[in-house]
Amino acid sequence: MKKRGAARFITRAGVVAALYVVLTYLTTLCGLANGAVQFRISEMLCILPVFIFEAVPGLTIGCLIANTVSGGLAVIDIVFGTVATLIGALGAYFLRKLPPRLIWLATLPNILANTFILPPVILYAYGSEYGYWLTTLFIFISQLLAAGIGGTALYPVIKKSRLDTLM
Repeated sequence: MKKRGAARFITRAGVVAALYVVLTYLTTLCGLANGAVQFRISEMLCILPVFIFEAVPGLTIGCLIANTVSGGLAVIDIVFGTVATLIGALGAYFLRKLPPRLIWLATLPNILANTFILPPVILYAYGSEYGYWLTTLFIFISQLLAAGIGGTALYPVIKKSRLDTLM
């Protein structure tokens, strides 16, 4: 990678990471970023790998930072939450060639990775009064709303505003 290209790559990834951290922090202030019942508005950014590859490391690093500074998170949650985000971001990137009418499918890797990775981690690290299946349902619903609906809604905004050409 040329020097100029490397700087651009790092800058883009850094901006995505910063956005993820800030949005997660805002969700944390509302008490909705962690636990069995969570709703991270930052998950709508899972659509960004459809536009730029830099979003993959950006989302991953952003999740790692957000999980680390959110306070009280177990190491297992930090590690596996970050892995779930990485899997979801890579999945969105690999689905980037979908036609616009099917772009919602690019949010599925993030929804599924978080739905199946987070519940056992939450139960192991913190316990949950809801049990495995209800915790899984809560995570699925929150991911469906934030990543699925939020990410799909963000896609045409980015396309229409031509932000994707700036990226």
